[in-house]
Amino acid sequence: MRKEQKDQLIGQLCEEIKAYPHLYIADIGGLNSVMTSKLRRAAFRKEVKLEVVKNALLIKAMEQTGKDYSELFPVVKGETAIMLSNTNNAPAKLIKEFRASEKTAQKPVLKGAYVEESFYIGAENLDALVNIKSKNELIADVVALLQSPAKNVISQLQSGANTITGVLKTLEEKKEA
Repeated sequence: MRKEQKDQLIGQLCEEIKAYPHLYIADIGGLNSVMTSKLRRAAFRKEVKLEVVKNALLIKAMEQTGKDYSELFPVVKGETAIMLSNTNNAPAKLIKEFRASEKTAQKPVLKGAYVEESFYIGAENLDALVNIKSKNELIADVVALLQSPAKNVISQLQSGANTITGVLKTLEEKKEA
């Protein structure tokens, strides 16, 4: 590959990394073509961009993004694929679900990730990454917390109205008897 082609690939890769706030580095080497196709389809459905890259080109592209990805450089070795996503935990869920659905699959293996401005190095962090809540999940939790007191007040008012109605009916029945 000529230098111009490498520079062009590095530039494209740099722009892709900049376009997504969350970066996962995984090892998918050793998957046969059928399994790789299944993984790519699953990634597409979850809106995760999956791309196999050359290590040297990835490191150069990460250096050119303007962010300090140097903590991830030690894991960029062997066969490397990147997973880019707008949702912080989507690639982690994808890895976990794919390995669970394909019982014989020992891959993909998480090498490292840059999520919510933090670095996660090693496959042992996969469960922690799966449990990180996405922005939409956090918003839903806040809305539920805000609605809870209002629902309690309305419920109490409705139950109080039912109690008063019951007392009035009992008093009416006593007068008539």
